[in-house]
Parts: sequence; C-alpha cells; structure tokens
Amino acid sequence: MEGIIENARVLFVAIVLVSLALYVKARRIPAEPPCDFPAIYNFGDSNSDTGGISAAFWPIPPPYGVSYFHRPAGRNSDGRLIIDFIGTNFRHGANFATGGSTIRRQNESIFENGISPFSLDIQTRQFDQFKARTSELYHQGELKLMQDNLFLDPSSARKLPRPKEFSRALYTFDIGQNDIAAGFRKLTMPQLRAAIPDIVDQFGAAVTRLYQHGARAFWIHNTGPIGCLPAAMFYVSNPNKPGFFDKYGCIRSHNAIALEFNRQLKARVNTLRAELPHAALTYVDIYSAKYHLISNTKIYGFRDPFKICCGHHKNNVHVWCGQRVVINGSEILGAACGSPAACISWDGVHYSQAANQWIANRIANGSFSDPPMRIANACLKH
Repeated sequence: MEGIIENARVLFVAIVLVSLALYVKARRIPAEPPCDFPAIYNFGDSNSDTGGISAAFWPIPPPYGVSYFHRPAGRNSDGRLIIDFIGTNFRHGANFATGGSTIRRQNESIFENGISPFSLDIQTRQFDQFKARTSELYHQGELKLMQDNLFLDPSSARKLPRPKEFSRALYTFDIGQNDIAAGFRKLTMPQLRAAIPDIVDQFGAAVTRLYQHGARAFWIHNTGPIGCLPAAMFYVSNPNKPGFFDKYGCIRSHNAIALEFNRQLKARVNTLRAELPHAALTYVDIYSAKYHLISNTKIYGFRDPFKICCGHHKNNVHVWCGQRVVINGSEILGAACGSPAACISWDGVHYSQAANQWIANRIANGSFSDPPMRIANACLKH
C-alpha cells in the first residue's frame, strides 16, 4: 500500500511540473534582445517597500531581515522582496513604495490601522519632484565640470540619473492589496465590489500621469490571493459555513474580490494600451504565481502554506513578529522560526524571502505576463 501511495505521489508531482512547463511553453515567450533599462522606479505597498515607511515613521524591528541582511533592512520579510530580485541589474532607480499604501486615499491615520499616507497619487508626485530635482542637480554638476575643465572625467555627474534616461527606465507597480483589505474592514462586500472601478480608474490615472512625464515601459503586478494570507484566518466570523474555504484552505470570498479587482485592472491596462500609444504595458499575474505556489507547497520544498514563521499565534493570543507583549505576567515574544526558508509566510501577511525568490523567478521570465514578456524585454510593444 505504501508503495502505491508513493507512486501516486510521484505521478502527481510529475503531472504538476509538466503542466507548469507546458503552460510556460504555451506562452511562446519571445527571445528578444534585452532593453538595457538604465533605471527602475517602483511604486507600491509593503510587498515592495524597501525602507520607505521605516524612514518616514518607525524602523521595522528584529527579527525582520534575519535571513539575508542579518538585521532589519526596512523590508517586511526575513530578507529580500520580489523587487530586490527583479531589480538587481539597474544602475539607477528609486523606490517610492511604502508599507500600508493604497491606490485610493483612505480617510484614516497610519496610527489607526496602518494605512500609509503615501497613496499612489502621492508617490507619483514624489517621483515628479525626484525627477525635477535630480535633473537640476545633474545639469548643475555638468556645468561645474565644464567650468572646472574636468569634462573628461564627469564621474560626479554620473552618480545621478541622466535626464534623458527617465524615458528609457522601467516603471514597476505592486499595489492594491491594502485597498481591498481596507474594504473588508469598512465596507460590505457589495459596497467593496462597487468601489473597485474607482480604485482601478485611479490606478490608470497614475500610469497616465507618469506617461505624460515621459515614462514608457510599465511592469504592472496584479494583487495576490489575499484570502490565502494566514493572518486573514484570525478574524473570520463564520469559518464553518459550507464553501467558506476553497480546497486549499483559502477564504473563497476574499479571493473572489481579489480576482474581480484583477479582472478590472487587466481591462484597464488594455484600455491604457490604446490611450497611451507609445507605452509598453506588461500585466503580471502575481495572483496566479502565488496561488500556484500555495496550492503546490510541498512540491517546491515548502511546508504548510498557512504556517507563520515569525510571531506567536496560539489560543487566540496574537503577538506579531518582533513584538513583545506581557500576558498574565509573562512576556511573550513574537520570535522567528528556525527555518524561514521552508515557509511561504513570514509574518502572516508578508511572504518569506524564499517564497519571494520563487515568485520573482517565475514572473521575471515572463511565465505569468500578458503579453508573454520577460522583464528584460518589457520595453517592447506587442
């Protein structure tokens, strides 16, 4: 009997891996020469924040960063994020993402529910200021070099992005999850569904604004399966309702909202292609990449996808990663597990470095992109 079970398990693994390989092959990803982007500019929330919210408010505590930086490094993970893996080959760039950011402004404080004041429209305006100021400094430095007769060695000017390179840079987005999460807190499901068109329109307005300021290549992530976040399970009101969870243990209604958001986002990207004739817009299905990993955890060497590596969550007592709480006279620490690399979830909301790397590898090669496009070719229109 054990031999039959093992053979069946091996066959199942083979089927999953072959299916993924066929899916990737069916995408017909073109072998084009790379775009040679001189810079990357990112906009988003905690899924791609590499230090923004820590600089603006308070630093992320240990044990965040333990697996790679060996100290907190402004990232909501034990190490690197997806943006760290896909953005390593750029000479210049800037990251405007902050943890808790939304597309649509929320009428609440970061001190209430962790919503960042740096919504997407604010982030794009920060980019405008960055572009204007660095261009000014670049020209000032270039002028000074000429005045000092040092034009043969313009090394100081090269430390700044060249103004003409902004139009050749890659502009990446990973935002929208907090708009949905805020909706779960404040709105009914019908109200949240009704709000999605406005959220998506505001996203489109941000892309259009960047285009009007010279941006041309856009790499746009949809939102992930929010119903599969382990922390979402802590506050469910009726988990025993038939059909509440899907076959993998994710909250079905939460994922349905994420999928509807993604459907409308993809449609908006398609209209942007018509409205912005010189833009190359790549829509990246982060949802499918993450859901594939969650639903095939053991095949890829991970443990239970709902196991939280960092934090204390037992008997309805929740001590979040890095926190210290005294309960009944005893101090409880939200410590890290011994093997973060075996976990998909780092702190119940954010992914581990190992999971981020797995996802980054799949999306960077174009396996989950529309059109089928490697990130190195995202300047090309198809």
